[in-house]
Amino acid sequence: MKRTVLVLGAGGYVGRKLMGALACCEDIQPTAGVRRMSSATGYESLCLDATDAGALEKHISGFDVVVNCIGSDPTVMRDSAQALLRAAQAREPLIVHFSSMAVYGSSCGLVDEQAALRGDIGAYASAKVEIERQMASYARRVILRPGCIYGPGSPAWSSRIAQLLKARRLGDLGAAGDGIANLVHVDDVAAAVIAAIRAPTCEGETFNLAMNNPPTWNDYFISFAKALGAVPVRRIGERALKIESRVVAPALKIGEMILGKLPVSVALPPFISPGLLGLLRQDITLVSEKAERELGLRWQNLEESLRVVAAFENWP
Repeated sequence: MKRTVLVLGAGGYVGRKLMGALACCEDIQPTAGVRRMSSATGYESLCLDATDAGALEKHISGFDVVVNCIGSDPTVMRDSAQALLRAAQAREPLIVHFSSMAVYGSSCGLVDEQAALRGDIGAYASAKVEIERQMASYARRVILRPGCIYGPGSPAWSSRIAQLLKARRLGDLGAAGDGIANLVHVDDVAAAVIAAIRAPTCEGETFNLAMNNPPTWNDYFISFAKALGAVPVRRIGERALKIESRVVAPALKIGEMILGKLPVSVALPPFISPGLLGLLRQDITLVSEKAERELGLRWQNLEESLRVVAAFENWP
């Protein structure tokens, strides 16, 4: 019999990609959980408020698995996770919960799943840590801690980076880009979810998700720029980065907030925030051997993947 799977947050980038991967599995029947039907994925969908425990309990009663990949707003993440845990008590489906490498905060060096959770780099990281601790009370859960999810159309780690590289606002950052890029392809993330659904021995476990031998951010930017044809790659110094993060980023953020209140959609250029600059310097390497061993994951080749991503980002 097919396992029935509800994907909460299916309207987001990862959720949409995951729905496509699940739909290709003969032993899985996926349903997209979306807040508004306008964000439906093209697959069988349910319109629901994931922060409403009572309504959620009615919706998940017929599902074997619930995948929680709800967005980036800390308040929504907390409220939806609490609602899911309350709603799951009656039928106890398997919960595959998306956490993040952000739970390791400012940690450095090699970091495996046993490392202390710090969440000391902002509200998002703090919320992820809090939710993981709540999830620990639910036996039938699998927690995934992906690094920086890239792939065709990835808003944060492909599309935004491509725009900045083509505008020559990113490139070789020198010492400011010598941190480790803990990248994971979105297809590998989907493969991890599918493996977790199929492997009962994974219940109660936590997995880091990031490629082996990750590049530095400088190496990633240079390789991506070459794939995009955004060459020669510009060398960007500390002064230019300070202007980007202290002047350009705040101005664009204010503009984004103002435009967000208007009835029309206006796209502003991406900006380099102080938080992003901190990550680009961070010498942290996720150890993902457990995911390779227990989930059978094999990571996408970065150079080959970047050619595909670049073709997508350069499409007219």
